[in-house]
This record gives sequence, structure tokens and C-alpha cells, in this order.
Amino acid sequence: MLGAPGQQTAHAYFPVNGYVSLLQQTGAQAPLEVGMVGREGMLGAELALGVTTTPLLALVRGSGAAWRIEQSALQEALAQSPALRQGLHRYVYVLLAQRAAAVSCQRFHLIEARLARQLLMSQDRAHADTFHVTHEDLAQMLGVRRVGVTVAAGELQRSGLIAYHRGDLRVVNRIALQSRACSCYALDQRIYDASMQDKAGERAERDFAS
Repeated sequence: MLGAPGQQTAHAYFPVNGYVSLLQQTGAQAPLEVGMVGREGMLGAELALGVTTTPLLALVRGSGAAWRIEQSALQEALAQSPALRQGLHRYVYVLLAQRAAAVSCQRFHLIEARLARQLLMSQDRAHADTFHVTHEDLAQMLGVRRVGVTVAAGELQRSGLIAYHRGDLRVVNRIALQSRACSCYALDQRIYDASMQDKAGERAERDFAS
């Protein structure tokens, strides 16, 4: 656990090859995943807005390495670097958009489609076809009962899209898995790509002007 709601954000983490699940806790209910951070982003994005308290539970789902920076050092760097501020502000926008999509995904999409999306997101951040994840983990990520995950995962395995054995899951046919995923997976990618393309365009304009 790298953070809990209401705790002071002592460090920001930039994952290299692991990934972290962001969970919303509501009373006595099991926490629900509302986001995931891998190599594409950072944990502790609230620091880019000057907020030093974390709003979500952060659990490591995929083991690996990460760069870590103290809160004070990051805030000093943000004060000195407009480019860093802009980059992190764009990433905060991506997180907000993805969390909004996660709410509608949970409400309107079927378990199998949501599971396919979750597995693709995990594969993207694990940078490997095989990664460790249990049915209990997936149930928590999706906010459903474990039996629902078991049924949906069994169907994906029978269709030859994934292989699963004792917590080790392998994506066998990524293209077919993408076709079974809900539209939120493609939406997440478009949001992130558009944000990065805008940033690249601004850098090119500054280079031309100079």
C-alpha cells in the first residue's frame, strides 16, 4: 500500500515496470478501482495541484521498480519548471477523464467486456503477455462478486483469448481480446494520445518560434 485516503502524500512515484491500482473506499463496502497508474503516469498527481493529501487508496498490483521523489523536492521542481508543471497538469486531466469513464463503464457495461478491458490495461502496464492477478483481485477491480469474474474469465479462456493457471494470466490473443473489451478501453487510449499529441505540438511551436 503506497497511500490511503486522508494521508499526507510524502512521495510521488513514477513506475518503471510495475503498476498501481487506485481504489475508492465507500463505508464498509469493498473498495472499487477507479484508475490504474503504470509507466505512462505517476502516483501522487495531486501534488501537481498543490494538494498534499491523497484522496484514494493506492495498492501495488504489478510488482516492479519505480522512481520516487519526496514531496518537497517535487514541489520545488514544479516551481522551477513550467514544462514539468504543464506535463503533470495534462496527466491530471487524463486521470480525471479516465475516472469519469470508469463510472459509466461500471454502470452500463457487462462484466465480460469490462474484464477484457481490465486485462488489456494490466497487460499494457505490465509490458508483458503474462502477469500475476487473482480472481479476487479482478473482482475488487471491477466491483463485482468473484463468481462473476470466474464465469467471465472462463468464457474468455474457452474462446482462446487468455490462459489462466494459479494466478498467472497470459494474454493469448490480444486482438480478439480488444474486440471483446468495452468501448472504454479505446476511449482511454484516445484521451491519453490526444493529450500527448497536444503537448508535442506545443513543443514544436516553441522550437519553431525560437
